[in-house]
Amino acid sequence: MTRQIEAWLTDMDGVLMHEGVPVPGAPEFINRLRATGKPFLVLTNNSIYTPRDLHARLTRIGFDLPETAIWTSALATAQFLADQRPGGSAYVIGEAGLTTALHGAGYIMTDFDPDYVVLGETRNYSFEAITTAIRLISKGARFICTNPDVTGPSNEGLLPAAGSVAAMITKATGIEPYFVGKPNPMMMRSALDRIGAHSRTAAMIGDRMDTDVLCGLEAGLHTILVLTGIATKADVERFPYRPSRVISSVADLLDEV
Repeated sequence: MTRQIEAWLTDMDGVLMHEGVPVPGAPEFINRLRATGKPFLVLTNNSIYTPRDLHARLTRIGFDLPETAIWTSALATAQFLADQRPGGSAYVIGEAGLTTALHGAGYIMTDFDPDYVVLGETRNYSFEAITTAIRLISKGARFICTNPDVTGPSNEGLLPAAGSVAAMITKATGIEPYFVGKPNPMMMRSALDRIGAHSRTAAMIGDRMDTDVLCGLEAGLHTILVLTGIATKADVERFPYRPSRVISSVADLLDEV
């Protein structure tokens, strides 16, 4: 049975842009969503940047996308912590995207007996900061990580990401983190709550089977895999689950919005 899609969630890298260049038809897709007034959000597991940073980045390459239409793993993490322990404290390893989100949620940043150690993405992981995180977790701080991605892309090749650093901290402490970002369906549910949408009438567009499709599937969304990023048609057959649809790019959805 074909669903009537009333709300759209879409990944950013690999769906709307690839290696810093817009995917053909992606700016038009966003424009069409805005023109129809249908609720939508652009999602990313990258916790480095604030929505304002990402808005500026996307504007430079031709997208007309407001800050309020961007939902990051940092924002989802801040919302989760605010719900779990309002007005709490955290020792944070991360960049402005994460610290700004946590401050906005009323959290205090401290290395003195924090409620949580929160690990996010950064290009400047330091031995000193990781050592502090290990000691605080060993003393009882709860361990949270924005996303489980073990590597991230760069123009020079793969970079270690938050998941890799989390694994190192887990090896030292014996404590597994709670990952908030994709493929945790919480990332999708918090996004849907933000735009007042329901999973039964929403779709998730992504370029990865192991995060985007899995997350959308577990949250009960219609899932659409695009082939403009990481996944190929052959990759689909390797997984025990399937997306609702496989398409070449978001350009194929222009007539459906």
